Amino acid sequence: MNEQTVELHQRALEEDELYERYAASLEKDHTGEYVVVSKSGEVLVSKDDLELLQTAIQKFGRGNFVFRRIGYKALGQWR
Repeated sequence: MNEQTVELHQRALEEDELYERYAASLEKDHTGEYVVVSKSGEVLVSKDDLELLQTAIQKFGRGNFVFRRIGYKALGQWR
C-alpha cells in the first residue's frame, strides 16, 4: 500500500469509530435521516442532507466531521 492509501484507510477507520461511538444508537429512531459527528463527538441530525452538510461545514470546518446516512453503510468519503 502506498502512503496515500494508508492515510485514507486510517481515516475511514476513524470515521467508522466516530459513527459507532456517537451515532449508531440513533439507528432505532432515525434510520434514513442524516447525521454529522464532529471529531470531538458533537452530533447533529437532520432529514435534509444539504442543509446539514452546510451547517457542519460552517460549524466544524471541512474535514472535521463524519457525514453519514443513519443506518446505512458508508460507500464513499467526503473530501
